[in-house]
Amino acid sequence: MTPTSSTPSLRSRPLLDRLFGGAALAAALLTLLLLVAILGSLILGAWPAIDKYGLGFLTSTTWDPVKEEFGGLVMIYGTVATSLIALLIAVPVSFGIALFLTELSPAWLKRPLGTAIELLAAVPSIVYGMWGLLVFGPILATYVQQPLQSLFRGVPYLGAFVSGPPVGIGILSAGIILAIMIIPFIASVMRDVFEVTPPLLKESAYGLGATTWEVVSSVVLPYTKAGVVGGIMLGLGRALGETMAVTFVIGNMNQLDSLSVFQAANSITSALANEFAEAGEGLHQASLIYLGLVLFFITFVVLSLSKLLLSQLRKGEGTKS
Repeated sequence: MTPTSSTPSLRSRPLLDRLFGGAALAAALLTLLLLVAILGSLILGAWPAIDKYGLGFLTSTTWDPVKEEFGGLVMIYGTVATSLIALLIAVPVSFGIALFLTELSPAWLKRPLGTAIELLAAVPSIVYGMWGLLVFGPILATYVQQPLQSLFRGVPYLGAFVSGPPVGIGILSAGIILAIMIIPFIASVMRDVFEVTPPLLKESAYGLGATTWEVVSSVVLPYTKAGVVGGIMLGLGRALGETMAVTFVIGNMNQLDSLSVFQAANSITSALANEFAEAGEGLHQASLIYLGLVLFFITFVVLSLSKLLLSQLRKGEGTKS
């Protein structure tokens, strides 16, 4: 059989393979170079603030552009707190959605419901922010914050945890809005990994008399736990980097009076969005870039921990087998 003009000859295939391999390697190296370049530019831009404040920048709550005194603890706390609240809400809700779509939903409802949930991911973040400020904030203040304050008034610790003016903006509001935004991502990943569980395993468990929850907890989750963790980390990364929605509802206050989830605060992304365009060259701009470097480091740590967790899960699977 002679090769046609459209089919590479056997002699030319090794050359094409080498070219393809070289192109793939160049793409990978380019990505690493871009990552190193971004990190280097952040360090270079933040160096005046790093040189003056050092690691004390991470523990200082002062943010005064007039006196040129800067500390990033308020923004770091706001970023971490809102992301954790978002995860605490989004993970169980996403798990319930994925469980319903894969195990309990009637066939006629699976596709439209799954599509509707995925469409939530296409809503622009600024729309979530406007809705949170104009609609959700007043509802939260009236029906959640005020009743909680009345319920826990005078209770040690819990009373302080829900103290502050119930105006519907603050850390809790930003966390809930972030949870709504990341639910489509986590739920979609969970649903997809639940569906790849071999039907034979689930049918065998059902045949032995297992309930739906027993099948999910003993068969589906052990089989798909790596994918589930990956989906959760994807949602966490989305929450850490969100800007506009958080800027609308977190309050943008550079003070940390208490650890109440009702108080207005600030996050790294909202501080950058609000101040970077007006920051002059010098310590103010360098401090904002320092915040960006801290966010880069937080994201890197989160991804590294997720990789470590996934590797431990795979080692555990090998030990059990």
